[in-house]
Order: sequence, then structure tokens, then C-alpha cells
Amino acid sequence: MNPKFQQTMANQTPFLFDIPTVSQLTGKIKELLEQNFLDILVEGEASNVKQSANGHIYFTLKDSGAQLPCVIWRSTVQRSGIKLTDGQQIVVGGDIQVYAPHGRYQMIVTLVQQAGIGKLQQAFEQLKAKLKAEGLFDDIHKKPLPKFPQAIGVVTSKTTAAFQDIRSTLEKRWPLAEIKLYHASVQGVNAAPEIVNGINYFSNHKNVDLVITGRGGGSLEDLWAFNEEAVARAVFNCEVPIISGVGHEVDFSIADFTADARAATPTQAAVLATPDINEVRMYVEDLYRRLELNTSGALQYYKEKVENIARSHALLAVQQKIGTARNTVRHLNQQLINQSVLSRSKYKDVLLDLTHRLDKQNPNEPLEKGFVRVWQEGSWIRKAGSFSKEEAAELQWADDQIMINNRK
Repeated sequence: MNPKFQQTMANQTPFLFDIPTVSQLTGKIKELLEQNFLDILVEGEASNVKQSANGHIYFTLKDSGAQLPCVIWRSTVQRSGIKLTDGQQIVVGGDIQVYAPHGRYQMIVTLVQQAGIGKLQQAFEQLKAKLKAEGLFDDIHKKPLPKFPQAIGVVTSKTTAAFQDIRSTLEKRWPLAEIKLYHASVQGVNAAPEIVNGINYFSNHKNVDLVITGRGGGSLEDLWAFNEEAVARAVFNCEVPIISGVGHEVDFSIADFTADARAATPTQAAVLATPDINEVRMYVEDLYRRLELNTSGALQYYKEKVENIARSHALLAVQQKIGTARNTVRHLNQQLINQSVLSRSKYKDVLLDLTHRLDKQNPNEPLEKGFVRVWQEGSWIRKAGSFSKEEAAELQWADDQIMINNRK
């Protein structure tokens, strides 16, 4: 306290001041804030996102200069299906509330949206520079893609044309591979957390040889889920080789830079992931022809060499040895013939068996014979027990397909 003020107070008659208590002061602050900050919008980066056991979501909205505690009540989460992850650039709407027992204020969030294009572009450049500086884009971290994948995981939305393009391309190019879809939203505030969950699922279970993630083209806001830091790091940390195929040729996402391979489109991702079965067949046939030619050529070469050696002994003193050598040559020649026949027969059987197995694995062969394939929820229904009478079904022929709605 100022000394002059203390001296003045000492020379005056004592009187009572109306000093508020902590509760009274906090009550006035609460009244002031809660009456003047209703239904407001604020933009920032989500961090420290946590969901409590009772379903509420707590997080901090921050920028370079300040932080704002936020909460989304369980009823709002259930009604709107909001999902958040650290690092998302968002706009939230709601009311400011003061929690008196802790002397703190927070925002009760009722709306979550992606941030505007300007902020998104700025966030894109900042995150790109940050992850590049950490070395997440370096080629040394890129895992090689398998040449002949037996199972391929796809993380995208089952309702999009992108998934249909990926599936049809994979079935045409490499029908030997099993396709496993993990459905995830590819647009909106829920997309990033769902994509992260899908990538982590395949990474943790290791039940596929390769993962494809991506979506079709769109605006920066549409593609933004693949520019979220959480998605980029999930792609980088995936223990299974992963291909990112987002948008069109001109579109680049942060996930493209951290993936093991980048494809310009979802369809190109499917092409990059698999060999062409027709090219494999031609390669096998070429190997068979080369094997047959090399075996016959080697036999003729050694036969002529042995005959030349036998004819070179012209001296009378070695006539007897020539006879012995000729017998040996005949025996060796017969062994070479027998071995050649066995080898050609063995490799021919192996190659023919592989060719038959490749032909039998064509999933569209039954369709060409007039059979019908049933799809539900993006999956091929192989057994009657897997068919749901309550869900819509897709019937596929070799030349067309129709959708049947089973809901009444």
C-alpha cells in the first residue's frame, strides 16, 4: 500500500469498506462473461483432446498467443457425432461459462467446423515445414512395396466412387489379392480421427501386405483430413507399406509426403500396389520357352563337344581308348537326354500348374458363366449366414449391377 495513503488513513476516523468476497467477485465476473459471450465463434488449433469415461470431450483451442479450455458435452457428441484429434485447425461455436469453484472459464462447444481456406493453406505450409524438418519426408524411411501382395487394406469411405475405382482396378489387375476395407469418413471434422483409426488397425494387426488410403478430388477443405498432423504421423508410423492416393494429379497432401509411395489418384494407387496378372502370365510363358530352348541348346553343345574330343584321338596307339571313350559318350549322352526330359517335364508341370491356379483365381469367371454375385456393405457375401435381410444389397452380373433396398 502507498505510504502516503497509509498515513492519510491513520489520521482519519475508521470506517467500513464494501470489500467483496472471492465468491462475490467471481460471481460478477461470471455474470459479465456469460451474458456477453453467448453463441460466439472462435478459431484455433485443437490440442490435448481427451474423451472422458462419461462421453464428454475436453480439449484446448489455441493459437500462438493464447489458449481457451473447451468442453463438448456428451449429448452434443452423440447428437452431432463430433470427433476431434490433436492438431486440427477448426472453428468452434458456443458459449463462455465460468466455473466458480476453480476460478476458470471455458467454452461450452456446440458446433465444430473446418477452418477457412486461408488459415488451412497457412496451416498446410507450417505443418509441411515442421514435418520436413523432423525428417518425416526423407527417402530413408520409405518402405519398399511388395511385388505380389496377397492381402491389401483400404482406408477410405465405402460409399465413394474412389473405393469402387480402387476395388475394380485391384480385381482386374491382381484378383489373387484379398481386399480388406476399413470404412472411414474422408471429409469433415470426423474424417481425420477415423482415418487414423483405420491406418492404426492395419498397422497393429499386420493382417495385410499393403495399405492404400485416399479419396477422390475436391477443394482444399474437402481434402483437409489428409493434411492433419495426426493422419500424417499415422501414415509415417504405419508398420505396413502404405500408398497415399488423394485427389487428382495436381493435388498434394501432407500424407503424400509421409507415405511410402504417392499416387496421383486412387485408381493409380491400385495400379501402383499390384502387378498386372496378364503380364505375369506372359512372363511365366516366356520363362518356360527360355527354359526349353536353353535345355535343348545345352544338350546339343555338349554332344558336339564330346564328339569333337572323340575324333581328335587319331593315333593308332589310342584306338582302343577311343572305343572306350565312345561308349562313355553314348552313356553320358543318354543320361543328358534323360535328365533333359525329366527337367523339362518337371518345370513344364510346375509352370502349367501355376498357370491353371492363376486362371482359377479369376473372381469374375462365374459371372461370365451367368452366375450372380451379391454385395452388402462393400463385402462379397459368400454364405447365406452372412446376408442381412435388413440391409440394402447389390446384385452384380458380368454386364451390369443393380441395387436392392431390403428396408421396409
